[in-house]
Amino acid sequence: MRQLKMFGTSSLALAVLLACASVVAAGGELQDDLKARRERLMAKLGPDALFVQWSAPTRVYSRDVDYEYRQDSDLLYLTGLDQEDTILVLMPGNQAKREILFVSDADPKREHREGHLLSAEEATARSGIATVFKRSEFDGFFRAIMNRRAFRARSGEIDTEYDAFFAALAESRAKLALLFDARPGLHDELPPIYELARQARDRYPDARVVDATTLVHGLRQVKTAYERQLLAKSVAISADAHVAGMKAAFAGRYEYEVEAAIEAVYLKSGAMSWGYPSIVGGGPNATILHYGKSERKLLPGELLLVDAAGNYQGQTGDITRTYPVDGAFSVVQKDIYRLVFAAQEAGLKAAVVGNRTVDVEKAAAAVIKEGLLKLGLITDASGDQYRTWYTHGICHWIGLDVHDVGDYRRPLEAGMTFVVEPGLYIRPESLDNLAKTPENDKFAAAVRPAVEKYKGIGVRIEDSFLLSETGLVRLSTGVPRALEEVEALLQARQR
Repeated sequence: MRQLKMFGTSSLALAVLLACASVVAAGGELQDDLKARRERLMAKLGPDALFVQWSAPTRVYSRDVDYEYRQDSDLLYLTGLDQEDTILVLMPGNQAKREILFVSDADPKREHREGHLLSAEEATARSGIATVFKRSEFDGFFRAIMNRRAFRARSGEIDTEYDAFFAALAESRAKLALLFDARPGLHDELPPIYELARQARDRYPDARVVDATTLVHGLRQVKTAYERQLLAKSVAISADAHVAGMKAAFAGRYEYEVEAAIEAVYLKSGAMSWGYPSIVGGGPNATILHYGKSERKLLPGELLLVDAAGNYQGQTGDITRTYPVDGAFSVVQKDIYRLVFAAQEAGLKAAVVGNRTVDVEKAAAAVIKEGLLKLGLITDASGDQYRTWYTHGICHWIGLDVHDVGDYRRPLEAGMTFVVEPGLYIRPESLDNLAKTPENDKFAAAVRPAVEKYKGIGVRIEDSFLLSETGLVRLSTGVPRALEEVEALLQARQR
């Protein structure tokens, strides 16, 4: 997906965010932030490093049709560029050319087919990187540098620009810093970045290949003031979209009609795509975690679970709401909804600086266990019976990716953004799928009456949060969450 429109940023009048992030003039704000991100990374890499990051490849949808292009999130974080065939080089030890971009060569035929390619001047304007070379020059640049020759140096000219890295090569201190994907198995085919690392080790033994992934992802985990503003705007758009979906959800309509109402708000508001495929599940489909068909008719008395968010200028939040298509929860639906709501509230109290996401998970789980025991859906709150109905973790980072990068062992700190999303899914077949043991048979027999009472109910409540210097900020306040507020909105709808 071509998900970024990097200019024309709207400001978000969100008072609590203004307390933790000063609003800066639009001109150059993005470029200043990108520059600061790269400087922080270079400080961690050190003067002996040569950092290289490639843009994402195009992906084939079918035959000769590609998916809309989506830039690699790490390159997007460091450059703000959403164009393919882009390479970023960072050389912290250089004198002037510490940041270097390689962008696509001019190609009129390609531009006729696919659209405008950035010139060097445009790439500089968008990224704030002054030194820009042609993409076709990268191999020559890399070969020259690794052989301790200044790139583009004229014959007889002394160029000291790269001397710090050349000295590191000569003394076998040099580091080639790359970003690696998940480690492949011993017998798996090597992904491209691993193949490149292998070739670099063979050809340039003076440089040690190092993985810079944790450095970049550690920086991405704490959002800058500029990122906070964009994410807040993104989540506000998504909240508006959820409200539009709630107003469109009536018995007799189809899931895809609700999805269309939601995604229309994205486009109208400048979020040019979804951040992830929308989940719009009515009735029994609400118990499917990643239901994606959106093809079923909504029936009277059912709940509709909607998990959806747009991508605004590269930032994606995450919101889930569950509500009755008729406008009022039944008694049994209220039982489950109130329990999930209480679990989320408990999790939020644990989302404080110094705690970890596991503390949020534990706080919510304690409420879930106690509540399920009272409802008769488990017989023992001390073990894992609750996992029959409470089937996923409730915290993940958000940002450039809806499941953004970050270390879950790292204590929470100001600038981190994440969701809290407890959910219960009462699927009778879950009992049938338990391992056949005497204990499980006894458990299943004991809870079947309660399962019959609550069967087919799926409820998830998910909100996006920023942990600011002054406390936890709910970014998704624009969509009702409390049971009474949800019913009030639904009952005020006009057909």
